[in-house]
Amino acid sequence: MAKQISELKLGILGGGQLGRMLIQEAINYNLTTLVLDPDPDAPCKHIANKFECGSITDFDTVYNFGKKADIITIEIEKVNIEALEQLEKEGKLVFPQARVIRLIQDKGVQKQFFKENDIPTAPFQLVNSKEDLLATNFTYPYILKQRKDGYDGKGVMKISNIGAIDNAFDAPSLIEELVDFEKEIAVIVARNSNGDIKTFPMVEMEFNSEANLVEFLISPSTYPDDIQEKAEKIAMNIATALNITGILAVEMFVTKDGDILVNEVAPRPHNSGHQTIEGNYVSQFEQHLRAIFNLPLGDTRSLSNAVMINLLGEKGHEGIAKYDGLEKILAIDGVYVHLYGKKYTKPFRKMGHVTIVDQNRDQAIAKAKLIQETLRVIS
Repeated sequence: MAKQISELKLGILGGGQLGRMLIQEAINYNLTTLVLDPDPDAPCKHIANKFECGSITDFDTVYNFGKKADIITIEIEKVNIEALEQLEKEGKLVFPQARVIRLIQDKGVQKQFFKENDIPTAPFQLVNSKEDLLATNFTYPYILKQRKDGYDGKGVMKISNIGAIDNAFDAPSLIEELVDFEKEIAVIVARNSNGDIKTFPMVEMEFNSEANLVEFLISPSTYPDDIQEKAEKIAMNIATALNITGILAVEMFVTKDGDILVNEVAPRPHNSGHQTIEGNYVSQFEQHLRAIFNLPLGDTRSLSNAVMINLLGEKGHEGIAKYDGLEKILAIDGVYVHLYGKKYTKPFRKMGHVTIVDQNRDQAIAKAKLIQETLRVIS
C-alpha cells in the first residue's frame, strides 16, 4: 500500500517567506518538513521540523539534504540542478522537475521555449556582452535582462539610449522590445502528476516603479471574460508544454490593443498568489502540496474581492524591524496580516504582506490604499 501524505518527508530548498507559508499549510496535513537555507535566521527556521543551514547551490549539500526527504520542492529557482538530477536518478521525487528548473533558471532559454511552443511573448534577442548591444537593431528604449540570477526586479534595466550601454550588464543577457502595456496580470496554474490542471482566476498588478516590485495586487480581475479566458489558456498551455508537476506562476502583459504577452514564469508559489490564502477556496500553497503529492486539485474560485499589499522595508531604515501602524490597520474589517519572521529590515526588503477581503471591490481598494499610507516597516 502506498504511503499516506502524512508519512512522507517534504524537503524544501530555500527557507524564505514562500517556504514559511508552504509549511503553514503542510502542518494541516501532518507533513514532516525539512528545510535547507544559507541564512541561519531564515523565516522557516522555527516552524520546520528540521532546519539545516547550508548552501542551496552546492552539489554535495543539496544532494545530502535531498537524500533525507521523500519529495523535494523549491521556493527559489537558484538551486543546484545537478544534485537534483542525481537525486531523480536515484528515485527521489523532485517537483518541479529538475529539467523544468534548469529551463526557467535561464531567461534566454525560457524565452526560446516560449517561441518554440507558440507562446506569445515580446520580440527578443540574446546577447553575450554589453559590446553586443552596439550591434543590435532594437529601437530605444528596450529592456535588458540578465539571463541568470535576476529576481525581484534585480538584473533588469531599461536601455533608453546608446549612452546607457556604458552601464549595462556585461554578462549573457537578453534584450526585448519594451511593451507598451495597459496592465500587468498573472495567472497561477497547478498540475499534478496525473495531468490534472487548474488555474486560479487572473489577477491584476500594480508595481512600485522605484523598487520594481509588485506593490498592489487585485483579485479577481475585472477584464472582459474573453481576455481572462485567453490568459488562463496560455498559462495551461505553458504548464502542459513543460509537463510540470507543481504550481506555475505566469506573469503577462495586456497590451493596449488587447493582446496578451507572456513576460516570465516561476515554477513555485509566487507573490502574485498570496491573496489566495484568504481570497480563494484553496490557497496557492495548499494547491502546490496537492499537486506535488498527486492529490486531487482544490477549488480555485474566488470567495471575495481580495487586494494584496506587499510590506516593504521603508527607505532610510535598516536594523531591527518595527511595524508602525499595525494596531490601526487591525481595526479595519477584512484585514489579514502576514509577517514573514524577518528580524531585520532594509529598504525595499519584503517583510510581509497584508490581504484585504471585501465583497465590494472599490471598498477593498480604498482600504488597501489606507493601509499603504498607515503601515510602515521601520527600524
